[in-house]
Amino acid sequence: MADISIEPVTDKRGRAAFVDLGRAFSARLENWVPQIRSEQLELIDPDKNPFFGHGRVQLFIAHRRGQPVGRISAHIDELALAMPADQGFGPGTGFFGYFDAEDAGVATALLASAEAWLAGEGMTRVLGPISLSIWEEPGLLVRGQDHPPMIMMGHHPAHYAGWIEAAGYARAKTLYTYDLDITRPFAPLIQRIVQSGHKNARITIRRVDKSRWDDEVAIILAILNDAWSDNWGFVPFTPEEVAYAGKKLRPIIHEELNMIAEVDGRPVAFMLTFPDVNDALARIRGKLFPFGWITMLRWLRHPKGAGMRVPLMGVLKELHNSRLASQLAFMMIEEIRQHAKGKFQSTRGELGWVLEDNQGMLAIADTIQSSINREYAIYERALA
Repeated sequence: MADISIEPVTDKRGRAAFVDLGRAFSARLENWVPQIRSEQLELIDPDKNPFFGHGRVQLFIAHRRGQPVGRISAHIDELALAMPADQGFGPGTGFFGYFDAEDAGVATALLASAEAWLAGEGMTRVLGPISLSIWEEPGLLVRGQDHPPMIMMGHHPAHYAGWIEAAGYARAKTLYTYDLDITRPFAPLIQRIVQSGHKNARITIRRVDKSRWDDEVAIILAILNDAWSDNWGFVPFTPEEVAYAGKKLRPIIHEELNMIAEVDGRPVAFMLTFPDVNDALARIRGKLFPFGWITMLRWLRHPKGAGMRVPLMGVLKELHNSRLASQLAFMMIEEIRQHAKGKFQSTRGELGWVLEDNQGMLAIADTIQSSINREYAIYERALA
């Protein structure tokens, strides 16, 4: 590795080179969908991404004989440090992410540089890849490269896993996504559960109201922070991140695809569904100009035939492991399925990510006869 140099990114120009290098690596992959460059730059900009309000980040680029051959981020999330260790993160835990490498030697050098930076910051353990927040792109794709990723999902070559494992990393957690044929009615048992719920005067399943979007976002994030608070890898959203996420997501929100469940008038559960913007990005090759924005605008107004991804759902913790929680989930899923199939003429949906030990979600995915179509791995290693 004597011919490999690892250089820290220190300015705007370096961040642009970091993003462009990642795009070049991704362009080699079958089924890759080009993303909008300005949005990728925003995610690593300390002045724009509120993650930097509680995160310390160092980006690195590897060079060989003057040519860029890899990249990696090393970062520390102060909120993750404050979480209980038995929930996956906790004191001493740092992260790596945005991992791309030309070969095994470059991979080893990049990981070593990220580890050295983290150790210098007092970390005793490293997890990754997580880019940058657990709420953004967690995990390395280890199964499912044979089809394009959906909105806000990473896409990586299969050989990266071997390089990371060869550097002494072991799998800490597995995340799944589930594929669902939404043209097929659910089993009679689920239909009876849903019908029973609609007859219950205490239960209301309503659409998200974009006319009071900020209030709805606050409701959803309050439920999310409660519902997921005991999950592996949980880190709470900050008010700044709530506002940031709300602003970014609003253009892809269609009221018919996003539900809030109420019991006795009190919001207790939600389900978000995003039309797969990668459908449109593939058509415009990730370029809004000169004319891509026209295609994108039309698509945003009516994403006909788009795949649908359910990235987040939650039920208040007090209802966990109850029959009511499952009933609310099935009611929201069925309501969204009907609208996706009808108004948007969609044929498939995807649920995920789902933690490998989230028994409630695994049971729901199995009951609605969905099947695993992608697997992501998060790795860990102790730092000497």
